[in-house]
Amino acid sequence: MTNMDTMLDSSKLQAFLQRLAILSAAGMFLDGFDLTVIAVALPLLVKQWHIGAVMTGLVAASAVVGMLVGSLVLGHLTDRLGRRAMYLFDLIFFVVFAVLTALSQNVWQLLTFRFLLGVGIGADYPISSTLLSEFSPKKQRGRLLTLLSVIWFVGSVAAYLAGIALLPLGVEAWRWMLVIGAAIALVVILFRSSIPESPRWLVSQGRNTEASAVLTHLSGQPIEVTGQQRQPHTWLQLFSRTLWQSTLFVCGFWFAYDVAYYGISIYAPTILKPFIQGSQAGADLGAAVISLVGVVGAILGLMLVDRWGRRPLILLGFAGLTSALVTLALTHDPAFGFLLILFSSAILFGNFAGILDFVYATELFPTELRAGASGLGTAVSRIGAILSIVVFPSLVKSLGLQHALWLFAGAGLFGFLVSLIMAPETKNRSLEEITTALDDTERTREPVSLRP
Repeated sequence: MTNMDTMLDSSKLQAFLQRLAILSAAGMFLDGFDLTVIAVALPLLVKQWHIGAVMTGLVAASAVVGMLVGSLVLGHLTDRLGRRAMYLFDLIFFVVFAVLTALSQNVWQLLTFRFLLGVGIGADYPISSTLLSEFSPKKQRGRLLTLLSVIWFVGSVAAYLAGIALLPLGVEAWRWMLVIGAAIALVVILFRSSIPESPRWLVSQGRNTEASAVLTHLSGQPIEVTGQQRQPHTWLQLFSRTLWQSTLFVCGFWFAYDVAYYGISIYAPTILKPFIQGSQAGADLGAAVISLVGVVGAILGLMLVDRWGRRPLILLGFAGLTSALVTLALTHDPAFGFLLILFSSAILFGNFAGILDFVYATELFPTELRAGASGLGTAVSRIGAILSIVVFPSLVKSLGLQHALWLFAGAGLFGFLVSLIMAPETKNRSLEEITTALDDTERTREPVSLRP
């Protein structure tokens, strides 16, 4: 008898696994690009449409609010309808509303289309990460899932660089910034159409024959899948006695990370500008440097996640993030270089924890709840992002930058404490092994097996 993880580790499936990882990562690149490019576009929009502070915050948060809805609703549908259908649908949604956003004629159209664009972005988080995790063998799963986060940050850096390159086009440059993402998404959709359904999901639905056909096609040898159909589950099952701690942990640390990360990334150009003689290009370049250092942190995390394990990485990440932000909050009138170094350090260490969003959210839950759990974690994290984006400018206005930074430092400390108390170690364990360890009487204990 050969288990699912052993079969997926076959050298014959490595080429397919690499293609799936690239196509899933492409979706993350688009997500990082479109969520970050608004940071470069905002000053142009304010200048062109004379947007006030409140409306500026709403524009910045609109896509994030859409992500909350998309991840929660479409993540749940991914468990019901399958991974493959939603894997294509979310990018079609993305293309349509990215183009409409670029064509917006007023701020209300922009808000509406950015919100709907966010729905598509939010959907891709649980869909791509779940599909990739269910095709990944245990020895590669951590590295492949953290790759999604790494490429998200690459997309974020690309957004800054593209924005800076397009600034000479004038106040209408923001439209071209938004169109770029739609063009890339069109290409990705064409290649994603070749990806089959997840065999693990098919087995959970009692469709063993179809699961066998998928693995036979990919491996080039006859494979018979055996396993019992999972009982239908609802979101309430995420709070059962065996899963509530996993749910609370994933939602808690992801929320904390997003409060700190989104506040820094969205407002980095705005924060840096007064410290560099009001140069917008200089502030954008500084923000790009912070994002680039964040990519370095994500890459380091990718290299360590299957060596050190998940728990030490997340603890080091939140500890470093909190230390850098506390230092900055205690510093009066920091120089531009010092500000840049500490923000970069915060993001570098923070991304040790940030790259584990997709890892923990897909590893700690059974197949029939995996996408929904990831969607719930994403949705709660968006609440953190919205809190940061909307509240931070008001704190700066009323308390000043130095005191407002305690919001981010407090979030980092909260994430560290949640992880210290609740973070498990899942390194080198198959999804079936993790599921069995968390199993209760409502779920079958028979692992999926294969007979070649």
